[in-house]
Amino acid sequence: MSTPLDLIGIGLGPFNLGLACLTEPIEELDGLFLESKPDFEWHSGMFLEGAHLQTPFMSDLVTLADPTSPYSFLNYLKEKGRLYSFYIRENFYPLRAEYNDYCRWAAAKLGNVRFSTTVTRVEYDEAEGVYAVHTDGGETYRARHLVLGTGTPPYVPEPCRDLGGDVLHNSRYMTSRDALKAKKSITVVGSGQSAAEIYFDLLSEIDVHGYRLNWVTRSPRFFPLEYTKLTLEMTSPEYVDYFHALPEETRYRLETAQKGLFKGINGDLIDAIFDLLYQKSVETGGPVPTRLLTNSALESASYDEETGTYTLGLRQEEQGREFELHTEGLVLATGYKYRVPEFLEPVRDRLKWDGHGRFDIARNYSVDVTGRGVFLQNAGVHAHSVTSPDLGMGPYRNSYIIRELLGTEYYPVEKSIAFQEFTV
Repeated sequence: MSTPLDLIGIGLGPFNLGLACLTEPIEELDGLFLESKPDFEWHSGMFLEGAHLQTPFMSDLVTLADPTSPYSFLNYLKEKGRLYSFYIRENFYPLRAEYNDYCRWAAAKLGNVRFSTTVTRVEYDEAEGVYAVHTDGGETYRARHLVLGTGTPPYVPEPCRDLGGDVLHNSRYMTSRDALKAKKSITVVGSGQSAAEIYFDLLSEIDVHGYRLNWVTRSPRFFPLEYTKLTLEMTSPEYVDYFHALPEETRYRLETAQKGLFKGINGDLIDAIFDLLYQKSVETGGPVPTRLLTNSALESASYDEETGTYTLGLRQEEQGREFELHTEGLVLATGYKYRVPEFLEPVRDRLKWDGHGRFDIARNYSVDVTGRGVFLQNAGVHAHSVTSPDLGMGPYRNSYIIRELLGTEYYPVEKSIAFQEFTV
Protein backbone atom coordinates (compact mmCIF):
# COMPACT_ATOMS: atom_id res chain seq x y z
CA MET A 1 0.00 0.00 0.00
CA SER A 2 1.35 3.41 -1.01
CA THR A 3 2.36 6.01 1.55
CA PRO A 4 -0.56 8.40 2.23
CA LEU A 5 -0.33 11.90 0.81
CA ASP A 6 -0.47 14.90 3.12
CA LEU A 7 -3.45 16.35 1.29
CA ILE A 8 -5.79 15.82 -1.63
CA GLY A 9 -7.61 18.77 -3.13
CA ILE A 10 -10.90 17.84 -4.80
CA GLY A 11 -12.00 20.28 -7.49
CA LEU A 12 -9.81 22.85 -9.21
CA GLY A 13 -11.30 26.30 -9.26
CA PRO A 14 -9.16 29.37 -8.58
CA PHE A 15 -8.96 28.67 -4.84
CA ASN A 16 -7.70 25.09 -4.97
CA LEU A 17 -5.51 25.99 -7.95
CA GLY A 18 -3.97 28.70 -5.77
CA LEU A 19 -3.42 26.14 -3.03
CA ALA A 20 -1.74 23.83 -5.53
CA CYS A 21 0.60 26.67 -6.56
CA LEU A 22 1.41 27.62 -2.98
CA THR A 23 2.05 24.05 -1.77
CA GLU A 24 4.11 23.03 -4.81
CA PRO A 25 7.42 24.40 -3.45
CA ILE A 26 6.85 23.11 0.11
CA GLU A 27 8.90 19.94 0.51
CA GLU A 28 7.13 19.01 3.74
CA LEU A 29 3.75 18.81 1.97
CA ASP A 30 2.96 16.09 -0.52
CA GLY A 31 -0.30 16.96 -2.25
CA LEU A 32 -2.45 16.04 -5.23
CA PHE A 33 -5.33 17.96 -6.81
CA LEU A 34 -8.10 16.20 -8.74
CA GLU A 35 -10.43 17.84 -11.28
CA SER A 36 -13.17 16.19 -13.35
CA LYS A 37 -12.86 18.60 -16.32
CA PRO A 38 -10.22 17.95 -18.99
CA ASP A 39 -8.62 21.35 -18.38
CA PHE A 40 -9.03 24.42 -16.22
CA GLU A 41 -12.20 26.34 -17.02
CA TRP A 42 -13.62 29.29 -15.11
CA HIS A 43 -16.97 30.78 -16.21
CA SER A 44 -16.09 30.48 -19.91
CA GLY A 45 -19.76 30.93 -20.78
CA MET A 46 -19.47 34.56 -19.70
CA PHE A 47 -16.40 35.65 -21.69
CA LEU A 48 -18.19 38.65 -23.12
CA GLU A 49 -16.05 41.14 -25.02
CA GLY A 50 -14.37 43.49 -22.55
CA ALA A 51 -15.72 41.70 -19.45
CA HIS A 52 -13.19 41.95 -16.64
CA LEU A 53 -12.68 40.91 -13.04
CA GLN A 54 -14.11 43.08 -10.31
CA THR A 55 -10.95 42.68 -8.26
CA PRO A 56 -7.45 43.96 -9.19
CA PHE A 57 -4.69 41.77 -10.64
CA MET A 58 -3.06 41.41 -7.20
CA SER A 59 -5.97 39.12 -6.29
CA ASP A 60 -4.37 36.41 -8.41
CA LEU A 61 -3.64 32.86 -7.27
CA VAL A 62 -0.61 33.62 -5.12
CA THR A 63 0.57 37.23 -4.85
CA LEU A 64 -1.15 38.20 -1.59
CA ALA A 65 0.43 35.15 0.06
CA ASP A 66 3.77 35.15 -1.79
CA PRO A 67 4.61 38.12 -4.06
CA THR A 68 7.76 36.26 -5.20
CA SER A 69 5.90 33.20 -6.49
CA PRO A 70 6.58 32.16 -10.11
CA TYR A 71 2.82 31.59 -10.46
CA SER A 72 1.90 35.27 -10.19
CA PHE A 73 -0.20 37.10 -12.76
CA LEU A 74 2.68 39.48 -13.45
CA ASN A 75 4.99 36.56 -14.23
CA TYR A 76 2.29 35.19 -16.54
CA LEU A 77 2.23 38.54 -18.37
CA LYS A 78 6.03 38.56 -18.60
CA GLU A 79 6.13 35.08 -20.12
CA LYS A 80 3.35 36.00 -22.54
CA GLY A 81 5.17 39.18 -23.61
CA ARG A 82 2.35 41.44 -22.40
CA LEU A 83 3.82 42.96 -19.23
CA TYR A 84 4.58 46.35 -20.76
CA SER A 85 1.26 46.44 -22.60
CA PHE A 86 -0.54 45.78 -19.31
CA TYR A 87 1.53 48.52 -17.69
CA ILE A 88 0.66 51.04 -20.40
CA ARG A 89 -3.01 50.01 -20.23
CA GLU A 90 -3.12 51.49 -16.70
CA ASN A 91 -6.04 49.30 -15.68
CA PHE A 92 -5.70 47.06 -12.62
CA TYR A 93 -8.56 44.75 -13.67
CA PRO A 94 -7.64 41.76 -15.88
CA LEU A 95 -10.04 40.71 -18.59
CA ARG A 96 -12.08 37.68 -17.59
CA ALA A 97 -10.79 35.62 -20.52
CA GLU A 98 -7.27 36.74 -19.63
CA TYR A 99 -7.66 35.58 -16.03
CA ASN A 100 -8.89 32.19 -17.23
CA ASP A 101 -5.88 31.88 -19.54
CA TYR A 102 -3.61 32.83 -16.64
CA CYS A 103 -5.09 30.03 -14.52
CA ARG A 104 -4.65 27.54 -17.38
CA TRP A 105 -1.04 28.69 -17.70
CA ALA A 106 -0.44 28.10 -13.98
CA ALA A 107 -2.16 24.69 -14.01
CA ALA A 108 -0.04 23.55 -16.95
CA LYS A 109 3.14 24.24 -14.95
CA LEU A 110 2.10 22.13 -11.98
CA GLY A 111 2.98 18.49 -11.47
CA ASN A 112 0.47 17.96 -8.65
CA VAL A 113 -2.72 18.33 -10.74
CA ARG A 114 -4.76 15.54 -12.39
CA PHE A 115 -7.48 16.57 -14.87
CA SER A 116 -10.23 14.30 -16.25
CA THR A 117 -10.41 12.62 -12.85
CA THR A 118 -13.81 12.45 -11.19
CA VAL A 119 -14.04 11.59 -7.51
CA THR A 120 -16.83 9.06 -6.98
CA ARG A 121 -16.53 8.22 -3.27
CA VAL A 122 -14.58 9.23 -0.19
CA GLU A 123 -14.15 6.86 2.73
CA TYR A 124 -12.26 7.07 6.01
CA ASP A 125 -9.84 4.39 7.17
CA GLU A 126 -10.05 4.44 10.97
CA ALA A 127 -7.06 2.14 11.42
CA GLU A 128 -4.73 4.24 9.26
CA GLY A 129 -6.35 7.59 10.05
CA VAL A 130 -6.51 8.53 6.36
CA TYR A 131 -9.13 9.32 3.75
CA ALA A 132 -9.46 7.02 0.74
CA VAL A 133 -10.47 8.95 -2.37
CA HIS A 134 -11.91 6.74 -5.13
CA THR A 135 -12.11 7.96 -8.74
CA ASP A 136 -13.97 6.98 -11.90
CA GLY A 137 -10.78 5.55 -13.37
CA GLY A 138 -10.54 2.93 -10.65
CA GLU A 139 -7.70 4.66 -8.80
CA THR A 140 -7.73 5.14 -5.06
CA TYR A 141 -5.66 7.89 -3.47
CA ARG A 142 -5.08 8.11 0.25
CA ALA A 143 -4.40 11.26 2.24
CA ARG A 144 -4.41 12.56 5.78
CA HIS A 145 -6.22 15.75 4.80
CA LEU A 146 -8.79 16.83 2.21
CA VAL A 147 -9.46 20.30 0.81
CA LEU A 148 -12.86 20.60 -0.86
CA GLY A 149 -12.96 22.97 -3.81
CA THR A 150 -15.80 21.67 -5.98
CA GLY A 151 -17.26 25.14 -6.40
CA THR A 152 -20.84 26.28 -6.66
CA PRO A 153 -22.91 24.84 -9.53
CA PRO A 154 -25.45 26.98 -11.46
CA TYR A 155 -28.67 27.62 -9.57
CA VAL A 156 -31.97 27.22 -11.41
CA PRO A 157 -35.11 28.53 -9.61
CA GLU A 158 -37.73 25.92 -8.77
CA PRO A 159 -40.33 27.12 -11.34
CA CYS A 160 -37.79 26.69 -14.17
CA ARG A 161 -36.57 23.18 -13.40
CA ASP A 162 -37.49 20.63 -16.11
CA LEU A 163 -39.18 23.47 -17.98
CA GLY A 164 -38.43 22.31 -21.52
CA GLY A 165 -37.35 24.31 -24.52
CA ASP A 166 -33.97 25.97 -24.70
CA VAL A 167 -34.00 27.98 -21.48
CA LEU A 168 -30.42 28.58 -20.43
CA HIS A 169 -28.46 29.57 -17.37
CA ASN A 170 -26.07 32.47 -17.85
CA SER A 171 -23.13 30.04 -17.43
CA ARG A 172 -23.89 28.88 -21.02
CA TYR A 173 -24.66 32.28 -22.51
CA MET A 174 -21.75 32.55 -24.97
CA THR A 175 -22.46 29.20 -26.62
CA SER A 176 -26.16 30.09 -27.08
CA ARG A 177 -25.93 33.80 -27.85
CA ASP A 178 -26.38 33.62 -31.64
CA ALA A 179 -29.42 31.34 -31.41
CA LEU A 180 -30.87 33.58 -28.71
CA LYS A 181 -30.58 36.72 -30.84
CA ALA A 182 -32.62 35.06 -33.61
CA LYS A 183 -35.70 35.01 -31.38
CA LYS A 184 -38.47 37.63 -31.42
CA SER A 185 -38.29 38.27 -27.67
CA ILE A 186 -35.76 37.62 -24.91
CA THR A 187 -36.09 37.87 -21.15
CA VAL A 188 -33.22 38.00 -18.68
CA VAL A 189 -34.05 37.04 -15.09
CA GLY A 190 -31.64 38.09 -12.35
CA SER A 191 -30.13 41.14 -10.70
CA GLY A 192 -26.36 40.68 -10.49
CA GLN A 193 -23.33 41.43 -12.62
CA SER A 194 -23.97 38.57 -15.05
CA ALA A 195 -27.55 39.68 -15.69
CA ALA A 196 -26.36 43.24 -16.32
CA GLU A 197 -23.59 42.13 -18.70
CA ILE A 198 -26.01 39.97 -20.70
CA TYR A 199 -28.65 42.69 -20.83
CA PHE A 200 -26.09 45.24 -22.03
CA ASP A 201 -24.82 42.80 -24.68
CA LEU A 202 -28.34 42.11 -25.97
CA LEU A 203 -29.36 45.78 -25.80
CA SER A 204 -26.35 46.70 -27.95
CA GLU A 205 -27.80 44.79 -30.91
CA ILE A 206 -31.53 45.16 -30.25
CA ASP A 207 -32.02 47.29 -33.36
CA VAL A 208 -29.90 44.94 -35.51
CA HIS A 209 -31.99 41.83 -34.75
CA GLY A 210 -35.33 43.44 -33.87
CA TYR A 211 -36.17 41.46 -30.73
CA ARG A 212 -38.03 42.71 -27.67
CA LEU A 213 -35.88 42.61 -24.56
CA ASN A 214 -36.94 42.30 -20.92
CA TRP A 215 -34.92 42.40 -17.73
CA VAL A 216 -36.73 41.07 -14.66
CA THR A 217 -35.44 41.20 -11.11
CA ARG A 218 -36.95 40.50 -7.72
CA SER A 219 -34.75 43.20 -6.19
CA PRO A 220 -36.35 46.62 -5.59
CA ARG A 221 -33.69 48.26 -7.73
CA PHE A 222 -30.56 47.50 -9.73
CA PHE A 223 -28.13 47.52 -6.83
CA PRO A 224 -24.56 48.67 -7.48
CA LEU A 225 -21.70 46.66 -6.04
CA GLU A 226 -20.47 48.37 -2.88
CA TYR A 227 -16.81 48.98 -3.58
CA THR A 228 -15.69 51.86 -1.38
CA LYS A 229 -12.42 51.38 0.45
CA LEU A 230 -13.76 51.22 4.00
CA THR A 231 -16.32 48.67 2.84
CA LEU A 232 -13.50 46.66 1.25
CA GLU A 233 -11.93 46.43 4.71
CA MET A 234 -14.65 43.87 5.42
CA THR A 235 -12.50 41.50 3.36
CA SER A 236 -9.99 41.35 6.18
CA PRO A 237 -8.81 38.91 8.85
CA GLU A 238 -10.34 41.10 11.56
CA TYR A 239 -13.77 40.97 9.96
CA VAL A 240 -13.57 37.20 9.59
CA ASP A 241 -12.74 36.95 13.30
CA TYR A 242 -15.66 39.23 14.16
CA PHE A 243 -18.21 37.62 11.82
CA HIS A 244 -17.32 34.03 12.69
CA ALA A 245 -17.77 34.72 16.41
CA LEU A 246 -21.33 36.03 15.95
CA PRO A 247 -24.30 33.81 16.85
CA GLU A 248 -25.39 31.53 14.01
CA GLU A 249 -28.74 33.26 13.47
CA THR A 250 -27.05 36.66 13.30
CA ARG A 251 -24.62 35.38 10.69
CA TYR A 252 -27.43 33.99 8.56
CA ARG A 253 -29.30 37.29 8.77
CA LEU A 254 -26.19 39.15 7.69
CA GLU A 255 -25.56 36.70 4.84
CA THR A 256 -28.79 37.90 3.25
CA ALA A 257 -28.27 41.56 4.11
CA GLN A 258 -24.72 41.72 2.73
CA LYS A 259 -25.38 40.38 -0.77
CA GLY A 260 -24.79 43.84 -2.19
CA LEU A 261 -21.19 43.61 -1.05
CA PHE A 262 -20.36 40.87 -3.55
CA LYS A 263 -23.43 40.28 -5.74
CA GLY A 264 -24.17 43.79 -6.97
CA ILE A 265 -23.53 45.33 -10.38
CA ASN A 266 -20.47 47.37 -11.27
CA GLY A 267 -21.51 51.01 -11.05
CA ASP A 268 -19.89 51.90 -14.39
CA LEU A 269 -21.92 49.17 -16.10
CA ILE A 270 -25.18 50.47 -14.64
CA ASP A 271 -24.34 53.92 -16.00
CA ALA A 272 -23.37 52.44 -19.38
CA ILE A 273 -26.74 50.67 -19.60
CA PHE A 274 -28.60 53.92 -18.96
CA ASP A 275 -26.45 55.77 -21.50
CA LEU A 276 -27.09 53.07 -24.11
CA LEU A 277 -30.85 53.19 -23.46
CA TYR A 278 -30.73 56.95 -23.93
CA GLN A 279 -28.68 56.62 -27.12
CA LYS A 280 -31.06 54.01 -28.58
CA SER A 281 -34.10 56.15 -27.76
CA VAL A 282 -32.55 59.11 -29.59
CA GLU A 283 -31.56 57.01 -32.59
CA THR A 284 -34.99 55.41 -32.96
CA GLY A 285 -36.90 58.60 -32.19
CA GLY A 286 -39.19 56.69 -29.88
CA PRO A 287 -39.32 54.13 -27.08
CA VAL A 288 -36.79 51.30 -27.13
CA PRO A 289 -38.52 47.88 -27.26
CA THR A 290 -37.31 46.87 -23.82
CA ARG A 291 -38.70 46.63 -20.30
CA LEU A 292 -36.83 46.77 -17.00
CA LEU A 293 -38.99 45.27 -14.26
CA THR A 294 -37.93 45.52 -10.61
CA ASN A 295 -39.73 44.12 -7.55
CA SER A 296 -40.90 41.26 -9.78
CA ALA A 297 -40.56 37.78 -8.29
CA LEU A 298 -40.74 34.72 -10.54
CA GLU A 299 -43.47 32.46 -9.14
CA SER A 300 -44.28 30.15 -12.04
CA ALA A 301 -43.13 29.27 -15.54
CA SER A 302 -44.45 27.16 -18.39
CA TYR A 303 -43.38 26.38 -21.95
CA ASP A 304 -45.59 25.97 -25.03
CA GLU A 305 -43.86 23.69 -27.54
CA GLU A 306 -46.17 24.70 -30.41
CA THR A 307 -45.39 28.42 -30.17
CA GLY A 308 -41.93 28.05 -28.62
CA THR A 309 -42.97 30.57 -25.98
CA TYR A 310 -42.43 30.75 -22.24
CA THR A 311 -45.06 32.21 -19.94
CA LEU A 312 -43.62 33.64 -16.74
CA GLY A 313 -45.89 34.16 -13.76
CA LEU A 314 -44.58 37.18 -11.86
CA ARG A 315 -45.58 39.03 -8.72
CA GLN A 316 -44.89 42.72 -8.15
CA GLU A 317 -43.78 42.46 -4.54
CA GLU A 318 -44.52 45.98 -3.32
CA GLN A 319 -47.92 46.22 -5.02
CA GLY A 320 -48.84 42.62 -4.32
CA ARG A 321 -50.06 42.23 -7.91
CA GLU A 322 -49.58 39.23 -10.18
CA PHE A 323 -48.95 39.48 -13.91
CA GLU A 324 -47.62 37.44 -16.83
CA LEU A 325 -44.80 37.92 -19.28
CA HIS A 326 -44.44 36.00 -22.56
CA THR A 327 -41.04 35.43 -24.15
CA GLU A 328 -39.37 33.16 -26.70
CA GLY A 329 -35.89 33.36 -25.21
CA LEU A 330 -35.22 32.93 -21.51
CA VAL A 331 -31.89 33.52 -19.75
CA LEU A 332 -31.60 32.71 -16.06
CA ALA A 333 -28.86 34.88 -14.54
CA THR A 334 -29.77 33.44 -11.17
CA GLY A 335 -26.34 32.77 -9.76
CA TYR A 336 -24.76 29.73 -8.19
CA LYS A 337 -25.54 27.73 -5.07
CA TYR A 338 -23.34 25.26 -3.19
CA ARG A 339 -24.36 21.62 -3.02
CA VAL A 340 -22.60 19.13 -0.79
CA PRO A 341 -20.97 16.59 -3.14
CA GLU A 342 -22.51 13.14 -3.11
CA PHE A 343 -19.08 11.54 -2.86
CA LEU A 344 -18.91 12.72 0.76
CA GLU A 345 -21.90 10.63 1.86
CA PRO A 346 -19.74 7.76 3.31
CA VAL A 347 -17.97 10.25 5.61
CA ARG A 348 -20.97 12.40 6.44
CA ASP A 349 -20.76 11.46 10.12
CA ARG A 350 -17.21 12.83 10.25
CA LEU A 351 -18.34 16.26 9.05
CA LYS A 352 -19.82 19.04 11.16
CA TRP A 353 -23.21 20.56 10.35
CA ASP A 354 -24.89 23.70 11.66
CA GLY A 355 -28.52 24.24 12.63
CA HIS A 356 -29.47 25.01 9.02
CA GLY A 357 -28.04 21.77 7.63
CA ARG A 358 -25.00 23.44 6.07
CA PHE A 359 -21.34 22.92 6.88
CA ASP A 360 -20.39 24.17 10.34
CA ILE A 361 -17.16 25.77 9.22
CA ALA A 362 -14.55 26.43 11.89
CA ARG A 363 -12.47 29.61 11.96
CA ASN A 364 -9.57 27.63 10.46
CA TYR A 365 -11.82 26.59 7.50
CA SER A 366 -12.14 22.97 8.65
CA VAL A 367 -15.50 21.16 8.47
CA ASP A 368 -14.68 17.84 10.14
CA VAL A 369 -15.00 16.66 13.72
CA THR A 370 -11.25 16.73 14.34
CA GLY A 371 -10.99 20.38 13.30
CA ARG A 372 -8.03 19.82 11.01
CA GLY A 373 -8.83 16.94 8.65
CA VAL A 374 -11.17 18.35 5.97
CA PHE A 375 -11.06 21.98 4.81
CA LEU A 376 -13.48 23.94 2.63
CA GLN A 377 -12.79 26.49 -0.09
CA ASN A 378 -15.52 29.07 -0.71
CA ALA A 379 -19.18 28.10 0.11
CA GLY A 380 -18.79 29.69 3.53
CA VAL A 381 -20.53 33.07 3.41
CA HIS A 382 -22.68 31.93 6.33
CA ALA A 383 -19.53 31.39 8.44
CA HIS A 384 -16.82 33.63 7.00
CA SER A 385 -18.89 36.43 5.45
CA VAL A 386 -18.11 38.14 2.15
CA THR A 387 -14.49 36.97 2.37
CA SER A 388 -15.55 33.46 1.29
CA PRO A 389 -16.01 34.06 -2.47
CA ASP A 390 -13.53 36.95 -2.66
CA LEU A 391 -10.59 36.15 -4.96
CA GLY A 392 -8.28 38.43 -2.96
CA MET A 393 -8.91 36.46 0.23
CA GLY A 394 -8.10 33.15 -1.46
CA PRO A 395 -4.35 33.40 -0.81
CA TYR A 396 -5.05 34.36 2.81
CA ARG A 397 -7.29 31.33 3.32
CA ASN A 398 -4.74 29.07 1.64
CA SER A 399 -1.94 30.45 3.82
CA TYR A 400 -4.14 29.72 6.83
CA ILE A 401 -4.87 26.15 5.66
CA ILE A 402 -1.17 25.53 4.96
CA ARG A 403 -0.34 26.67 8.48
CA GLU A 404 -2.90 24.20 9.84
CA LEU A 405 -1.41 21.38 7.77
CA LEU A 406 2.21 22.11 8.70
CA GLY A 407 1.71 23.27 12.27
CA THR A 408 3.93 26.22 11.43
CA GLU A 409 3.55 29.41 9.39
CA TYR A 410 5.15 28.91 5.97
CA TYR A 411 3.52 31.99 4.43
CA PRO A 412 2.90 34.92 6.79
CA VAL A 413 -0.77 34.99 7.81
CA GLU A 414 -2.02 38.54 8.31
CA LYS A 415 -3.88 39.15 11.54
CA SER A 416 -4.69 42.86 11.34
CA ILE A 417 -4.94 45.05 8.24
CA ALA A 418 -8.01 47.26 8.77
CA PHE A 419 -8.11 50.82 10.07
CA GLN A 420 -11.62 50.39 11.49
CA GLU A 421 -12.75 48.28 14.44
CA PHE A 422 -15.52 45.71 14.01
CA THR A 423 -15.97 44.54 17.58
CA VAL A 424 -16.17 46.07 21.02
